[in-house]
Amino acid sequence: MEFEKKIFGDLSGETIYEYTLTNSQGVSLSALNLGGVVTSIKTPDKAGQFSNITLGFDNVEDYLTYRPFYGALVGRVAGRIAEGRFNLEGKEYQLQVNEGENHHHGGNPAFESHIWDVSIEEGEASTHLIFKYFSPAGENGYPGNLVVTITYTLSEANEWKISYHAETDEPTLFNPTNHVYFNLSGDHTKTIKEHTLLVNSDLVGELKEDGIPTGKFLPVNDTDFDLREPVKLSKGITSQHPQLADKKGFDHPYFLAHRGSEPDAVLCDSESGRKVIVTTDCDALVVYTHNGVSGEYEINGNRVEPYAGVALETQTMPDAINQDNFGNIILYPGETFHSETIYQFEQVKGCLE
Repeated sequence: MEFEKKIFGDLSGETIYEYTLTNSQGVSLSALNLGGVVTSIKTPDKAGQFSNITLGFDNVEDYLTYRPFYGALVGRVAGRIAEGRFNLEGKEYQLQVNEGENHHHGGNPAFESHIWDVSIEEGEASTHLIFKYFSPAGENGYPGNLVVTITYTLSEANEWKISYHAETDEPTLFNPTNHVYFNLSGDHTKTIKEHTLLVNSDLVGELKEDGIPTGKFLPVNDTDFDLREPVKLSKGITSQHPQLADKKGFDHPYFLAHRGSEPDAVLCDSESGRKVIVTTDCDALVVYTHNGVSGEYEINGNRVEPYAGVALETQTMPDAINQDNFGNIILYPGETFHSETIYQFEQVKGCLE
């Protein structure tokens, strides 16, 4: 396993480094100490040609100016919290409101905008990048001093494993994710509409217009939300289902079925032959098809347009603290939060074979 560290840029006088892990097959993962941002994952297509299959910038300024969360660690809580309010241990808390009337992706600035401490552990079959961050009590309104450790592992089996750990000194909320966007063509000027996606889920969370869950699960049966067999993303993007039409595509949390050894999700591109298999111990997977852009920005000299990538965000259901049936995101003193997600990269002749 090869390891490289180089200067990526500067933020308020502090150096931003890019760390790159490369296994013996040439598969590589690059990430920054800024927000744990994954700038690149290079994998071969079916002809053996390597390309970056994620969306990412080549400078610090674009990450902070546009905040598209490309490849970033998101927290303390991913997704939206209605009006930024919640009750914990009988006390009402008001978080920073940073998207309309709601709290979004931990506030601003949050995990993706801070510099993390990074260390490396090398092994024969895998190498680990270990990111650590101290989130002080009161940051963006959250209670408790939170110590977060997140490990990226690249293996010789072409797996990228994300392991999340956290501890707190008073009750708080924690529901992190990584906001990587995949475009398996290796060319962001091509959309992901022809990618196929399988999600092993019978239920999807219904959303209000502002993206806050209603608290209701919708059965996917006989709807364009049904991804239990591989389906082209274009079907959902052009769907007239009220939920999909309102968002102009997928931006929805799927409640995962976790059926034995079956994968939780599979993304595939027939043209390139690249496939990503997702397995996680999280309850939910948010599928977002990059339905809009947050500014007129470019990657490699080409403007980024809607549907340039698809995010597969593993987490507990959004706004879980305010919904009785969405799972638990409360972390107490004396507990250690642990979660793990694996993205495995493969090559296939065709996605529906």
